Amino acid sequence: MRTLDDLLNEGAEGVQGRTVLVRSDLNVPLDDDRNITDDGRIRASVPTIQALSGAGAQVVVTAHLGRPKNGPEEKSSLAPVAQRLGELLGAPVRLVELGKPLPSMAAGDVVMLENIRFDARETSKDDAERGAFADELVALVGDGAAFVSDGFGVVHRKQASVYDVAQRLDSYAGGLVLSEVEVLRTLTGNPQRPYAVVLGGSKVSDKLAVIEALLPKVDTLLVGGGMCFTFLAAQGHGVGSSLLEADQVEVCRTLLESGKIVLPADVVVADAFSADATTRTVPVDGIEDGWMGLDIGPDSVREFAARIADAKTIFWNGPMGVFELAPFAEGTRGVAQAIADGDAFSVVGGGDSAAAVRALGVAESAFSHISTGGGASLEFLEGATLPGVAVLEGDA
Repeated sequence: MRTLDDLLNEGAEGVQGRTVLVRSDLNVPLDDDRNITDDGRIRASVPTIQALSGAGAQVVVTAHLGRPKNGPEEKSSLAPVAQRLGELLGAPVRLVELGKPLPSMAAGDVVMLENIRFDARETSKDDAERGAFADELVALVGDGAAFVSDGFGVVHRKQASVYDVAQRLDSYAGGLVLSEVEVLRTLTGNPQRPYAVVLGGSKVSDKLAVIEALLPKVDTLLVGGGMCFTFLAAQGHGVGSSLLEADQVEVCRTLLESGKIVLPADVVVADAFSADATTRTVPVDGIEDGWMGLDIGPDSVREFAARIADAKTIFWNGPMGVFELAPFAEGTRGVAQAIADGDAFSVVGGGDSAAAVRALGVAESAFSHISTGGGASLEFLEGATLPGVAVLEGDA
């Protein structure tokens, strides 16, 4: 696939004065007052945008925020994102309504189109509808424009601004997408061993495909989070009021036959899903009715940390507990710190795991790579085709 460097080095003048449409992933969390609570994805988008702007391109950024269902809505506006991006770039980023012409732009200027999902055709399953929207985006940026795909968190989706635009413009992989793909290919190729995967999150069903794909390839699979209770039930343990997918118990029982899955030895349980709940730490065979497991316990952290310390390659996706609530954050903190303290090639698989690293104060620089796309990274490891990558490689 052609890269950002290829674009910057094309011709004597590179991108000087050329319009470049950049698809970024700026889907960041906001609080009730629409303040950004984690700007990690915005910061990750800066190097590609900065490189283009610094080379004299007229940069038009497209992105989404949330899942608006009925067109434009204030709560899903990219206004706070445009403001934060401007702060990071050191120059204002103007926000342009969808369907409106671009403002006059000078070389190096950056503008952002309003939430691309305000137009329902962006995510349409109908190829013609998506194509018509892509045609409008191409007409907006004009003849001679280029497209840079830099939103790794959306490349697993066949969407107009990710897939269809790439079929219509000279297209290139941004620095972020390129680095993400290279890192994940290291994991799917010939990783250094022992290779340990740490999986958390709520549901087994959400991670089943990646578990089945990874089990033959890894040496150890450490399972925490809400999903561990279905595995514990498969071992015959009572799980009280903990999250349980009863229809996945038999599947988990079969997966455990691999001998590679390591489950928690103890868990932190509570009498309610609340930061103010009564809590206690119990062995996994001691969860009483009416109590719910919301984190792995200290013995589990020590066991997981020992396995992590022995590994040469580590992939982590999913928190070990409800880290957003202080009483249930220590499992995730302990595992994250164990990975950070080691010398393995370590990849944090985006999503809640990346958010936990930042929220819990673990140094981001201690990890080899922190992905910006949880879903995309999991699908890549499953062996699925990512449409937004395939189109850049000419395979779409």
